[in-house]
Amino acid sequence: MTILYLLIPLTLILLALAVWAFFWAVRNDQFEDLEGPAHRILFDEDENDLTPEERQRRRDQAAAREASSKQDDDTRQR
Repeated sequence: MTILYLLIPLTLILLALAVWAFFWAVRNDQFEDLEGPAHRILFDEDENDLTPEERQRRRDQAAAREASSKQDDDTRQR
């Protein structure tokens, strides 16, 4: 019977911790996209999965490669 004096408060503390963790997850958008990760594995390097900064960096790299290849082509033609 005396163990209940320990187990009941311990249970209430754990319950409060679980409720706090749930509301923290909801507030921080942990449940925002439940199906996205399952579909994301089907596509290889999908541009929509990248952050805007990463997309811009890749566009800049592609533009730099295109400019250098065009410059190489111009020098070969001369």
